[in-house]
Amino acid sequence: MERSRSLTRLAAVVAELLLACGCGRRAREVVVYTSVDQVFSEPVFRAFERESGIPVRAVFDTEETKSTGALNRLIAESANPQADVFWSGDPVRPFLLIKRGLVEPYLSRQAQDLPPGLRGADGSWTGVAARARVLLVNRKLVPAQETPRSIRDLADPRWKGKAAIANPLFGTTTMHVAALFAKWGDEPARAFLDALKANGVRIASSNGEVKRLVVAGEVAFGLTDTDDANEARKEGADVEVVHPDADELGALVMPTAVVLMAKGPHPDAGRKLVDYLLSAEAERQMAAAAAHMPLRPGVPTPQGVLRVSDIRAMDVDYARVAEEMERIQPWLRQWAGL
Repeated sequence: MERSRSLTRLAAVVAELLLACGCGRRAREVVVYTSVDQVFSEPVFRAFERESGIPVRAVFDTEETKSTGALNRLIAESANPQADVFWSGDPVRPFLLIKRGLVEPYLSRQAQDLPPGLRGADGSWTGVAARARVLLVNRKLVPAQETPRSIRDLADPRWKGKAAIANPLFGTTTMHVAALFAKWGDEPARAFLDALKANGVRIASSNGEVKRLVVAGEVAFGLTDTDDANEARKEGADVEVVHPDADELGALVMPTAVVLMAKGPHPDAGRKLVDYLLSAEAERQMAAAAAHMPLRPGVPTPQGVLRVSDIRAMDVDYARVAEEMERIQPWLRQWAGL
């Protein structure tokens, strides 16, 4: 009996020591929620594991509820945080967490050579590895001289029933619509959305579905993201990728955004993961695998992957876009018939 008690006490002491030194399983993992596509983000997590020795437990969003699902889960868990890091596929949804006091500001050493305008000065969020909103055009269905060059072409009667966008209630399409409300104002933005509906623009379940519809020839062109457009080109599809509105509005640029969650279960491991996600190596991986545009100079890019400086980018205030995105949700749901 005495030997049994001694073993029990010894086990308890060992467990306490393991936790104290950060060697216990719970202390030696990091939990990340992400809306970056699993096929692209998971290899980055595996590379971090090899470099750091810290296991990554990742929670991925679905394609249909991209960003919205992870965001809602983080908000729902605010009383008992489960995530250490949120890696968002866009720079807007982190502001909804910041607004609710759910983010721990962290000035990573890796952020020093990233553009100041694409990160929070207080370290509340940091942008890295960007995508852009583009028009993906089926060359077999659209003569070169008629190639759409503006998002306004979605509402052009000559393309009635021949274009597609992803559901604006989710993902980067929500951000794009909110950016238009911020840029144009309510009346012109609502008129544009109503014109899309009147023109028979097809509402797809996701940006990936927009790509599929264009490649299959079910629509002539669609509005999607650069990573989906790049996948179409890699598949050998006869498509053209257009960065729209080069003469005026500009294409919407969307860096992914990394935030450290407040009161996460593994804060030290969370900071290490943030450092890695903001590194030049992570940007290189995202450029090579997912056609993301590096934000820092000197990171190599594959053929066909542009840099932000190569295109006309829409002038946006991401914090303002976040506010608009929340404000217009009731109207958007009504527009979508929900």
